[in-house]
Amino acid sequence: MSSRELVVLGTASQVPTRHRNHNGYLLRWDGEGILFDPGEGTQRQMLLAGVAAHDINRLCVTHFHGDHSLGLAGVIQRINLDRVPHPVTAHYPASGKRFFDRLRYSTAYRETVQLREEPATGEGGVLASGPHFTLEARRLSHPVEAFGYRLTEPDGRRMLPDRLTAYGIGGPDIGRIQRESVLTRADGSTVTLDEVSEARRGQSFAFVMDTRMCDGVHALAEGCDMLVIESTFLDEEAQLAEDHGHLTAGQAAGAAARAGVRHLVLTHFSQRYWDPAEFERQARAAGFEGELTIARDLLRVPVPKRN
Repeated sequence: MSSRELVVLGTASQVPTRHRNHNGYLLRWDGEGILFDPGEGTQRQMLLAGVAAHDINRLCVTHFHGDHSLGLAGVIQRINLDRVPHPVTAHYPASGKRFFDRLRYSTAYRETVQLREEPATGEGGVLASGPHFTLEARRLSHPVEAFGYRLTEPDGRRMLPDRLTAYGIGGPDIGRIQRESVLTRADGSTVTLDEVSEARRGQSFAFVMDTRMCDGVHALAEGCDMLVIESTFLDEEAQLAEDHGHLTAGQAAGAAARAGVRHLVLTHFSQRYWDPAEFERQARAAGFEGELTIARDLLRVPVPKRN
């Protein structure tokens, strides 16, 4: 199993269908789990997908329409019922704090877990930063305040076996040159990290839900390894999408193509559509040539391997 993967819990917009639950997406990133936009029914979808409350370290809500947030009440209560042993951090638009509070305290339960609230404000920015990733938010364009999220791994170095062999470096010395950037050998000569390695760009993941095309979409998608993005409508309904603050399949795929996205995941489908093949056709027609997934409930999608 990939240590970095997307678990799709629901793919419907506004109205669930027989085959699509409301939104819900868990990103597994090494030892951390980020739950995005838990709509109604997310707790049950977690059970079906094999996702436990203990897997959740962060909650990220793009906006407070019900199909993206009504599951918060159940998920938060389950986190406490199961006595998750670590703090959980919640990110959401600051203007929606009253909605978050209502969902968090919608019924009586015993709080056993520290739930930290760190809302996104203004135009967004860095929400969390650590050795494994930086999480940032960017404002989107929707009738209510909405933010998209991007997770970026720091750049690193890739060791080159042929170079290591050429310089006679092996065993503990490999770890030493990685830590110290230079290795002094027994004869007094030195080898630098640059001589036996090359730059390796960190992986990135972006999550873009309900929005018209805007600067935030482009900023979040730029150079992403995996972009999860709404495509509520097909291109024939472009005006309807614009009026209600959404994207079409072609618009989403076109933005991904221009941004150089490696793996595009389309989701958040209107109940009027039942055939996913048309979303794929329109995405390809828009010029996207990378890996493409038309999301379905309970699907697991590995984050692309590092370049």
